Amino acid sequence: MKESVLSRKERIMKEALLLFSDQGYTNTSTKTIAQNAGVSEALIFKHFGNKDALLVYLIKSGYRKVLTHHRGMMTYREPKEFLRTMINLPSKLVSAEPIFWRLQERLSHHPFSKQQHEQFMKPVQPIIHRAFKELGYESPEFETEFLLLIIDTLWKKEAIGELENTMELTLFLEKKYNLI
Repeated sequence: MKESVLSRKERIMKEALLLFSDQGYTNTSTKTIAQNAGVSEALIFKHFGNKDALLVYLIKSGYRKVLTHHRGMMTYREPKEFLRTMINLPSKLVSAEPIFWRLQERLSHHPFSKQQHEQFMKPVQPIIHRAFKELGYESPEFETEFLLLIIDTLWKKEAIGELENTMELTLFLEKKYNLI
């Protein structure tokens, strides 16, 4: 019995993630999610309370999954290696969880989604600054801000399929910062 409840909850989450990322959160009804998941609409309310709570759950679980799978990626060993990791991060994250990142891109102005993303990126800013400082950059604070803007643009463009030359861009950035 417990397994079927979990699998139905997982089906709800999977379908909601797909529908929210394809049609948008506002344009997706709980009725459509229930139909696509093969469950009753009441079951969605039983597991999540309402559509807003379902969205919050999806966002939180998406970031937990990302942090679990990429835990060691953000470990600072030396400046060039860390900057290379950060430049390649958007591509790795989007390729590992394309639907989640497409949803995040669609919700980039949604207050909760934006807050979760800022929380996810917050620890990275001082480490990037440290790397640029250790490498002797004249304005490590501006280099940090610039690189974070690029990273933010890269994952958003890649998530919605508007970036065809990801490898070339990451290589360009690695060369620009003399990391290879």
